[in-house]
Amino acid sequence: MLPQTNFHVSEYDDMALAHTPVLLDELVDLLKPAAGETAFDATFGAGGHAAAVAARLGADGLLIACDRDPSVAEYFRDMAREAPCRTELYHGDFADVLADRDDASCDIVYLDLGVSSMQLDRRERGFSYAWDAPLDMRMDPTQGITAAELVNSLSADELADIFRRYGEERYARDIARRIERHRATKPIETTGQLVDIIKCAIPTPARFGAGNPARRVFQALRIVVNNELESLARGLEEAYRVLRPGGRMAVISFHSLEDRTVKEFFKGHAAGCICPPGLPICVCGHEPTMRVLTRRPVTPRAREVESNPRAKAAKLRAAVKLES
Repeated sequence: MLPQTNFHVSEYDDMALAHTPVLLDELVDLLKPAAGETAFDATFGAGGHAAAVAARLGADGLLIACDRDPSVAEYFRDMAREAPCRTELYHGDFADVLADRDDASCDIVYLDLGVSSMQLDRRERGFSYAWDAPLDMRMDPTQGITAAELVNSLSADELADIFRRYGEERYARDIARRIERHRATKPIETTGQLVDIIKCAIPTPARFGAGNPARRVFQALRIVVNNELESLARGLEEAYRVLRPGGRMAVISFHSLEDRTVKEFFKGHAAGCICPPGLPICVCGHEPTMRVLTRRPVTPRAREVESNPRAKAAKLRAAVKLES
């Protein structure tokens, strides 16, 4: 945990951040941050969303930022210096950090999932298939196993299951077998090596389809390295727990596995009667505890995708916690 930092500045100026926040206006419109509220930014990144939310919280508000990546501290200092509200930064998995908070202590919780632009653009982090770098992919580079350790130690069946389950990769088994053959003679240590192996493992026409052919395998490895889906499931429950009645929660996801998890979570809390079909009267007594604010996920406008291609896959869902 990093120490609390408090700043009180009379005016807020837009900052030129290295990361372009996705669906920024839409997120703020749904969350409706108000003066004096407490907001929890579960995935701070470079602080683009946090800066916009903090600008609306006023001198009596509090913006709590959280991120696994210790390198966000430099971005946090820039954001906090200009923020009109109090600010705090915590280092760690948002599910763990939220679990340590008291019940009903936040008015807003929001998550911008996936890997951030600053992580993709730092070659040494090993998240990108666009250039050759150490095959790492850890959001916290001080903890856990690397992607290289996974591809060099798991069996072909285990790798195929990961690629299929978390990357929805059609050629999962072929890629896993090719990895197994390659590492028998030489360890796979870089992103470039893995990309070449993937390209060799799939049929030639598939190499020229939509997007880089390594995209799905890289996504799957990153999810497993960082335990992302389990963290998301726990984090959503903890976020609901710490929300005050009337509190708003929003999540920006970037692939179907994340979006499905968020959709089902909101749907479950928004459901009324959950009795089995056919019962003449309700016996469960179940009442909705959230109201979904987005009937369908909000997606970026064409203009945003044009200026920031990484926004193309983004989906935003939001809900409000009801009175008990």
